[in-house]
Amino acid sequence: MMAIETDKTTTIVDPVGETSGAVEIGFDKADHPNASAILFDNLERNPDALAVTGPAGTLAYRDLCAEASRWGNAFIAQGLKRSERIAFFLDDTPAHVAAFFGAVRAGFVPVLLNTQTTPDLLQFFLADTDARVAVCEAGFADTFDAETTKGTKLERVVIANGEGVLADPHFVHAADFTAGQPDSLACADTGPDDMAFWMYSSGSTGRPKGIVHLQHDMAYTALSFSEHILKLRPDDICFSVPKLYFAYGFGNSVTFPFSVGAASLLLPGRPEGARVLDALENFRPTVLFALPTLYTALCGSKDVDKRDLSSLRLSISAAEVLSEDIFNAWKSLSGLNAIEGLGSTEMLHVYLSNTQDEQRLASAGKRVPGYEVVLRDGDGALVEPGGEGVMWVRGHSSAPAYWHRPDKTAETMRGDWIYTGDRFVERDGYYYFQGRADDLIKISGQWVWPLEVERCLAEHPNVYECAVLAHQLADKRMALRAIVRLHDGYLPDEAQTKILQDWVKGQLLPFKYPRFVEYVDELPKTGTGKIDRQALVKGG
Repeated sequence: MMAIETDKTTTIVDPVGETSGAVEIGFDKADHPNASAILFDNLERNPDALAVTGPAGTLAYRDLCAEASRWGNAFIAQGLKRSERIAFFLDDTPAHVAAFFGAVRAGFVPVLLNTQTTPDLLQFFLADTDARVAVCEAGFADTFDAETTKGTKLERVVIANGEGVLADPHFVHAADFTAGQPDSLACADTGPDDMAFWMYSSGSTGRPKGIVHLQHDMAYTALSFSEHILKLRPDDICFSVPKLYFAYGFGNSVTFPFSVGAASLLLPGRPEGARVLDALENFRPTVLFALPTLYTALCGSKDVDKRDLSSLRLSISAAEVLSEDIFNAWKSLSGLNAIEGLGSTEMLHVYLSNTQDEQRLASAGKRVPGYEVVLRDGDGALVEPGGEGVMWVRGHSSAPAYWHRPDKTAETMRGDWIYTGDRFVERDGYYYFQGRADDLIKISGQWVWPLEVERCLAEHPNVYECAVLAHQLADKRMALRAIVRLHDGYLPDEAQTKILQDWVKGQLLPFKYPRFVEYVDELPKTGTGKIDRQALVKGG
């Protein structure tokens, strides 16, 4: 059994020696020796209750646990060893959930990968995880070609949610992979501090980092954010528009509903406004989790005022600042406040949040019970009340390390604290985001390094030189603005803009593309010949 060394204890002591945060919620309840208990406890509690529903199918808890057991037994039959990683390249469907819990219950470590990942990056993930088995959505199977898997240890790709003839002998359909496997599975003898699953950072400053989470981390987020902020009921149906492979979406769709025996609505495919509204009407969820980008899209959807949103009792927003205009527009449509919060993949979910009863617009909210937050200056000293500082956070759901990245681990995991890099000011217990300690900006809920996009854009043969800057939209969301000087002979028109935007989407990830592209004959320079970014900021 492979354990990760941690110093997570039952009580947290703050920098001045006072007990805080952790003792509020009874952490002994979160010490699950295996995270699959989040699902399998429902076999005794409510086996026939609805667990998952959506366009890809509906399962009761009894059936989902049986399917998870078949997956876990199939992974064992494949010859995997304890703590081996399994790469998950899946959309939001019951198969994703079943395969995840089967792997964890059997003592393996699912690695949840963004399905928008480029082949080059997927190859890095496969090599970094040493995965011998991957589970892939049928629609993405072509990504696992010989070039992508070259130099990795991958032996088997299990194709989920699709049928047809598979020419590659390394591929197998999920139905064949799990066929004949028992529908019950004894829990592996893991401990609370053993690895349970990984997620990857967005890789804004270099290669993404494998974020290791432990067996008790899921239960901890349920006891903190879900129990105190969401207060879910067994008759709730949770609908998370952010996908399962994001920490935010994972908690919303899996941890929180399953921890109380509620249900989860899973929507595969692109979460376009009209599709989300259709799902709200057809499946009648009671709790909606989204990002400001989605709330903006919903409020601007055609005939949205004619849609039936009456099933909702709670709306949650996270990752970016929600503008007052969109907050008010959504409230006008749904009758609900969009409750804002802030979390991170390193902490697994939200650690600052407003509540239904107390909300301050433009704030990330108050400290969620079970977490401790402090603001520190550049020297690590606590800032004076009302002063601006970088937020440090700690709680028992924090990742203990980045996989095989001791340098990055040392930068972020400082003792039992997570150095977030986010600058805040605190007023009356509420925290207000002031920016990043570095140049990162958040777009569609994910951090982006403008210089990475700039370097990518500069590699296009049509581009002579360029600069990429953060651009704040009227509703306070952030986007990227590219200022480009083209090589002679290329026209600065809409067709050219699409060429450059598609280039970035293809080379990096789609959300990193510059939303605005401006063309200039010359970029301003400093006295040393460097691009004068301050002049560009002032000029924009």
